Amino acid sequence: MKAQVFNDGRKAHTTKIAVTAMSAMAAETATFPVDLIKTRLQLHGESLVSSRRISAVRVVAEILRNDGILGLYKGLSPAIIRHMFYTPIRIVNYEFLRNSLVPADHTLSLSSKAIIGGISGVIAQVVASPADLVKVRMQADSRMVSQGLQPRYCGPVDAFNKIIQTEGVRGLWKGMVPNVQRAFLVNMGELACYDHAKRFVINNNIANDDIYAHTLSSIMSGLSATTLSCPADVIKTRMMNQAADNQGNCKYKNSYDCLVKTIRVEGLKALWKGFFPTWARLGPWQFVF
Repeated sequence: MKAQVFNDGRKAHTTKIAVTAMSAMAAETATFPVDLIKTRLQLHGESLVSSRRISAVRVVAEILRNDGILGLYKGLSPAIIRHMFYTPIRIVNYEFLRNSLVPADHTLSLSSKAIIGGISGVIAQVVASPADLVKVRMQADSRMVSQGLQPRYCGPVDAFNKIIQTEGVRGLWKGMVPNVQRAFLVNMGELACYDHAKRFVINNNIANDDIYAHTLSSIMSGLSATTLSCPADVIKTRMMNQAADNQGNCKYKNSYDCLVKTIRVEGLKALWKGFFPTWARLGPWQFVF
């Protein structure tokens, strides 16, 4: 009898993980073009005192002109690989930590949920960081093509192989520190604000506990998470995109060096490059997921 209960529980747990992974991959596919636009905006004008301002519309037009409609999905495969691990690990860790701290008939405070969500995101991001690195570099490669340069990689497998050969296995975790910081802030902002926003919407009779409340809460939590995490996201993108030259030198020594150089050269507002595409992606991502 106990064995049967254990097997049923294990089967349900496995099914939940599989459904979570597939839902995350569907959400990532649906919103990926927005993520590509965000990355291109974050890399635009990097370390340049004066550069021509660029908008999301111009980025899209440039991608469509040079690569066609499929160019909007450059780097999708490593992004899907990332979410095969990132989202299930995040959800499983969150539920494990939550259930370990309080009994089933109790609820956690908002601050506790935010901290647990942040920790869960950090653990998942450490595991998924190599796939994130490859995604960022493949997205950046499409920008190199538009500049008449040869792309560094011809696919995700080629990217993994070349990174390991030139930068070592540790190179797959380049930019992990700002990536982990971003993961903590995103998960903390999403969980805390979503819970608060949904309660506010329902208690003030703006909407019932239905799809409308979910949509409004997703938009507000996406805004909160974007505001908190955008600076770390910009630093993460730039750290991940940089590759060592023939002499083994890199543009940035570490995350702090990247932060200082970005602010010194481009100003403080550069830390919020790609803000609106990031927000536009987080809301629908939560909704689809």
